[in-house]
Amino acid sequence: MLPESLKTALENLFDSNIVAVRGVGGGSINQAVKVEVESGLVYFVKWNHNVPDDRITKEQKGMKLLRDGVKEMYVHRVIKEAKTADGISFLVMEYVVEGAPQSDSHRQFGRALATLHQITAKQYGLDHDNYLGRLPQSNKQYSSWVDFFVEQRLAPQLRQAVDSGLFSTRVTDHFQRLYKKLPELLPSEPPSLLHGDLWSGNYFYDQKGRAVLYDPAVYYGHREMELAFTHLFGGFTSAFYQAYEETFPLQAGFEERKNIYNLYPLLVHTNLFGASYARQVQAIVQRF
Repeated sequence: MLPESLKTALENLFDSNIVAVRGVGGGSINQAVKVEVESGLVYFVKWNHNVPDDRITKEQKGMKLLRDGVKEMYVHRVIKEAKTADGISFLVMEYVVEGAPQSDSHRQFGRALATLHQITAKQYGLDHDNYLGRLPQSNKQYSSWVDFFVEQRLAPQLRQAVDSGLFSTRVTDHFQRLYKKLPELLPSEPPSLLHGDLWSGNYFYDQKGRAVLYDPAVYYGHREMELAFTHLFGGFTSAFYQAYEETFPLQAGFEERKNIYNLYPLLVHTNLFGASYARQVQAIVQRF
């Protein structure tokens, strides 16, 4: 299951022989395993040799930003990120045992996310680019949320989809009309620290009932962007949203705006997976 070069690198890192390897969900991009060594310690290891050289590094940086930001939810501690001699990029993290939500877990998660979103910066974006899934995500910094949202989120993904033949010029025209309306549609707020890819597949509850986050695509953006994405594929409870709202209330009209924000992840999914998501994008943008 482990490539031989990776096994050697890990045993050198741990200074201990590997005695057990068990596959775990690594998503559609990475391979991931639970590794146990002779000393009795257990680690989570993910790797890929078909990704850009900096993808693992950027993921590690994003996890550190989240980990430093809020203590009420948990982000895996990164032990090592490196590359084998034959070019396999890998990330070693502590292994966190999955549990189940307890009576107040969903509310704790909602409060914790609201607290994370109260961490602010002077500009939207980040001091480095990263990745959303396997696609590059540019985080060039802007003082205007609307400008950032258009230039760094919607427009690049739309161009890629058009170049791939997934959209016609008619859809591009709809987006151009939407861009002109965004200053009136989207409320102004300071940039918030965002996980950036927060859906039901990127968190679980540990044995203490604490939310554990992983696979981030971190940047500073409008917090409604993050909340909208949590609605896109489900997996969050009414208790989660109620606790968030009690801690950091959203401005009125969010329900009407969330489909606008979700154009970004839907465009990303269009470029990754094709026509079914393209239809969802068209259904939203043609309203404008």
